[in-house]
Amino acid sequence: MSIIKVGSQGKTVRQPIDVNSRAMSARRRRSWWDRRARACRAAAEAGMSTAEYAVGTIAACGFAAVLYKIVTSGPVRSALTAVIEKALHASF
Repeated sequence: MSIIKVGSQGKTVRQPIDVNSRAMSARRRRSWWDRRARACRAAAEAGMSTAEYAVGTIAACGFAAVLYKIVTSGPVRSALTAVIEKALHASF
């Protein structure tokens, strides 16, 4: 069995069909599709879903509230004020 191909100079060339190369081409294509499918599955798991965003947002807000309470408490506020006053009155 042979296949007819057009060469680079426009000449028609008969080449025998290699059954093994056709099988190898199918394997390469299947391998490409397998790699592509794996990449798509990995990409699908890469981000967070809507529920995870909601939980993450609530956790971030809770952390911000705790941090705000700590920073605005009396001892921390006086310590921060002392540090800022010391920095402003420093001699250069």
